[in-house]
Amino acid sequence: MRVLVAPDKFAGTLTAVEAARAIAEGWARQAPGDELDLVPMADGGPGFLDVLHHALGGELEAVVVPRAFGGEVPAAVLRVGTTAYVEAAQACGLHLADDRDPETAHTRGVGALLAAAVDGGATRVVVGLGGTGTNDGGAGLLSALGATSEPVGALDRGPAGLATVDSVDLAPARERLAGVELVAASDVDNQLLGLRGATNTYGPQKGVTAERLTWVEGTLERLVAATDRRTSLSPGAGAAGGLGFALLLLGATRQPGVELVAEAVGLPERAARADLVVTGEGAFDFSSRSGKVPYGVASVAQRALQPCVALAGQVLVGSREMRALGVESAYAVVDLVGEERAFADPAGALADLAERVARTWSPSR
Repeated sequence: MRVLVAPDKFAGTLTAVEAARAIAEGWARQAPGDELDLVPMADGGPGFLDVLHHALGGELEAVVVPRAFGGEVPAAVLRVGTTAYVEAAQACGLHLADDRDPETAHTRGVGALLAAAVDGGATRVVVGLGGTGTNDGGAGLLSALGATSEPVGALDRGPAGLATVDSVDLAPARERLAGVELVAASDVDNQLLGLRGATNTYGPQKGVTAERLTWVEGTLERLVAATDRRTSLSPGAGAAGGLGFALLLLGATRQPGVELVAEAVGLPERAARADLVVTGEGAFDFSSRSGKVPYGVASVAQRALQPCVALAGQVLVGSREMRALGVESAYAVVDLVGEERAFADPAGALADLAERVARTWSPSR
């Protein structure tokens, strides 16, 4: 039996690569005769670069960039031929934001990563969006690439700076990227402003308090007024606290992160050769439909006419919702080993779950 193992990261415990290896280890204990094809997956968020480097090889260039919340942070550019990949969360990820102030957090580091990619000769740059702790509409990115504002410096201090912005000149940033194909890999399709915009949808998880949501939204409205309102209405403009908006202003095209990674790693072809597809993530719930890895992998499995099952830390949907996501069955680590061991030994616990699932799904036992 051929089994395709294509999980996302288990946030806070396992990378996608580690999760795939744990599933394979447990599965092989129960069904050693099965052929396992490991394809760690990602959307545009944390782990994006790790997964692509694992699948595509290429060269990782270390870069130190401004950290969204002050100071500097190490990051990387992945070069594969003339294409460069960067991960926004490495510069402004929510996981870096223990001391965060969302009203001053900026995206200059993401702009620095883009600049490093272009300066190294890339003619195509793919920016993974997701898992960020910023809400500045990508203003910091624009500034790092040369855009200027009145008053000077208004783009560099998060929403607090945008509260005073009167005008923005994008010409220097666009000139910096002339001749470069820019791709925004995003797992969300929100517009920048409004009830489903960046601030109202994702601001609270980044630390924007309920009483400050309207004020922060107003600062993004000032940025839009100084740049381009039509672009702010585009699907994906609200991705990563508005980084999608900034990239679209610079001429980027948008592609769902899961779709982009699936194409890069040859997931459709590998699913067609499999008899079963196994995916997974930390928490499998109905939000998994919003551009998340399990739904993307299950969709590929459906097109290949192969069954798909999910292994997760927790399963928070019923069987009806599960099948609406294209998943035959979903299994939870915490149901098998309990919450304490699930966090204390995530790889071992996931391997034990995979061993148990193989009893049901593999005829090679």
